[in-house]
Amino acid sequence: MKIFAGKLSNIPWQERPKESSELIWRYSNNPIIKRDQAKDANSIFNSAVVPFKDTFAGVFRVDDRARNMNIRRGFSNDGINWKIDDKPIEFIQETRDELKSEYKYDPRVTFIEDRYWITWCNGYNGPTIGVGYTFDFEKFYQMENAFLPFNRNGVLFPRKINGKYAMLSRPSDNGHTPFGDIFYSESPDMIHWGVHRLVMKSGYTPWQSLKIGAGPSPIETDEGWLLFYHGVLLSCNGYVYSFGAALLDLDKPWKVIKRSKSYLLSPQKPYECVGDVPNVVFPVACLVDSETGRLALYYGAADTVVSLAFGYLHEIIDWLKYEN
Repeated sequence: MKIFAGKLSNIPWQERPKESSELIWRYSNNPIIKRDQAKDANSIFNSAVVPFKDTFAGVFRVDDRARNMNIRRGFSNDGINWKIDDKPIEFIQETRDELKSEYKYDPRVTFIEDRYWITWCNGYNGPTIGVGYTFDFEKFYQMENAFLPFNRNGVLFPRKINGKYAMLSRPSDNGHTPFGDIFYSESPDMIHWGVHRLVMKSGYTPWQSLKIGAGPSPIETDEGWLLFYHGVLLSCNGYVYSFGAALLDLDKPWKVIKRSKSYLLSPQKPYECVGDVPNVVFPVACLVDSETGRLALYYGAADTVVSLAFGYLHEIIDWLKYEN
């Protein structure tokens, strides 16, 4: 199997415990980012990490003590120990008129061609998909919103598909969205989005029965695009967020080759079950080493902290194809 993600010899890594047979296993020192690790932070979670030069950079969701939702920059030498800025990112506007953001949360970062693209849930008369970019993690530029309100979980593919930028998203409502399916859209310029296609619906199995949403940027292999996605179950005790995986067609990513019936990770540890929003594991970023197939997956836990898990890409795809 070929993986088109680049070599990453310094990927954060911890071997699978000898007693474990899990496809995804947690870092033994989770959570890697505590809720108050940045100035005035109430919580830090659902954050995006990418390789940057010989180290790592990220865009972090930081809810402050007034419970304002915003995103900040961070850096790390090893992908585990992070220094996060004291203040939110200040974007340089590239919009026709100044585009106000009532809030920013749940960012993703994807490198395409010559820059790092950032997408997030942007408050503009309700939630929609904000779009921006940076070349150097010093200056950040904000473009027009991708879609009309209401929408969440905007996730870019790491390259153009058939000459167009491509994004997954989940149309929603203005509340806590007790529904949601994953859609595909494409754009010639990162401004005008169309050709909307349904990818997957919720309700496939109980852990993903209420709603689903794309997680990290899809990973390209010669078997298809590997997508990690979260699913939500409504239990007698409230929402439960777990995550699984799907394999999408390379040229027509709205076509699902295989989809997990079982979850890969569900909230079971105290830091995943106790926090501002209990019982949540929410995948947002994934580092991949194409040489070894190792992956390091960053996820928000209980909407409070950032945690890390590991796996092998080829094992997950084999599980999707043959064991599930």
